[in-house]
Amino acid sequence: MVDAVSSVGQTAAQSGTKRLAESFDTFLNLLTTQLKNQDPLSPLDSNQFTQQLVQMTGVEQQLYGNQLMEKLVANTGSGISTAVALIGRDVKAGTSENAIKDGKATWNFNLNRAADDLKLEVIDSKGRTVYSEAPADMRAGDHTFKWNGKDASGKQLDDGGPYSLRVTAKDSAGTGVISKVSIQGVVTGVEQVDGKTLITINGAKIPWETVTSINEAAPTNTANNNDNKPTPDEAAA
Repeated sequence: MVDAVSSVGQTAAQSGTKRLAESFDTFLNLLTTQLKNQDPLSPLDSNQFTQQLVQMTGVEQQLYGNQLMEKLVANTGSGISTAVALIGRDVKAGTSENAIKDGKATWNFNLNRAADDLKLEVIDSKGRTVYSEAPADMRAGDHTFKWNGKDASGKQLDDGGPYSLRVTAKDSAGTGVISKVSIQGVVTGVEQVDGKTLITINGAKIPWETVTSINEAAPTNTANNNDNKPTPDEAAA
C-alpha cells in the first residue's frame, strides 16, 4: 500500500516540477519581451513581476518539500523498517566496501573460473592502493581474503574506513576472469543518509539492498572455559 502511494506521489511531484520549470521559462520570456517593448513613458510595474517571482519560488519550495516527504514515505515503508529487522543477524552483502575493525578486515570473492594471474588490492576512500598481494590459490569458486589492516610499508592502519577490495584476475590468454566481491558479518546498526538506508557491518556502512543472504548470528560463548571444571574440593569428593 505504501509503495503504491509513494509511486503516485512521485509521479505527481515530478510532473509538478516539470510544469513549474516550463511555466517559469515562459514567464521569463514574456517578461523579457515586455521589458524590451515597454513604453518609456509608462514603464512596467516592477512590483507585479516581483510578486510573481515570489509566488513561483513558493511553489518550487512546496514541490521540493513534497519530494522530501516522498523519500521519507518510501524509506519508512520499504527501506529502514526492513533494514531494522536485520540488526543482530549475520548477513552477506554483495559489496566491495568494508572497514578495519579490531585491526583487520575480511572479504569474500568468487572466481567464475580458474585464473592464471590474480591480484588483490585494498583501496582507501581516496582511491589509493594501500596494500596488494598475489594469492597462490587461483582456483574457480569461493575464496576468503583476510587483511591484517597494514599498508604496504607494514604500518598498522587505524580502525575505520571505508576500504574496498579490487580483484584483478586473468587466464593464460590474458582474458579477464569474472569475479564477485562480498563481505559478511553481523548487522549492528541502521541509519538513513541522503535518503538512503545504510546498515553497519564490521564498522562499514553499506546500502541495505546489497544484502544477499541472512542467517542467525552464531551465539557468543562468554563462559569461562574453567567454569565447567570441578573445583579441587569437588574433585576430592
